Amino acid sequence: MSDSLLNLIVPPHTEDLLAEWLLEREDVPGFTSLPVSGHGSSESSMSLAEQVAGRSRRVLFMIHLPLPVAETLLAALAEEFRGGDLHYWLVPALKAGRINT
Repeated sequence: MSDSLLNLIVPPHTEDLLAEWLLEREDVPGFTSLPVSGHGSSESSMSLAEQVAGRSRRVLFMIHLPLPVAETLLAALAEEFRGGDLHYWLVPALKAGRINT
């Protein structure tokens, strides 16, 4: 079974709801989240302040999962967060592990 890295970009107002939803799922062993800035040409989805600043605040969630679990999770996200302005990309995880000192 191949591993993957699911990256989710969400608006800040969705952060707590998504984090809670992920924590409740038994198929998600854990995740990392951090604040990021979105840059691009999608001004229609940006507030006036974000347009002036040239970036929009977002939150990045990174989840390391087996590929079939990631695909199941994406389907559940599409159902649960329909219209939630979530962006994602799913990439293979070539190697993963822990480095102990």
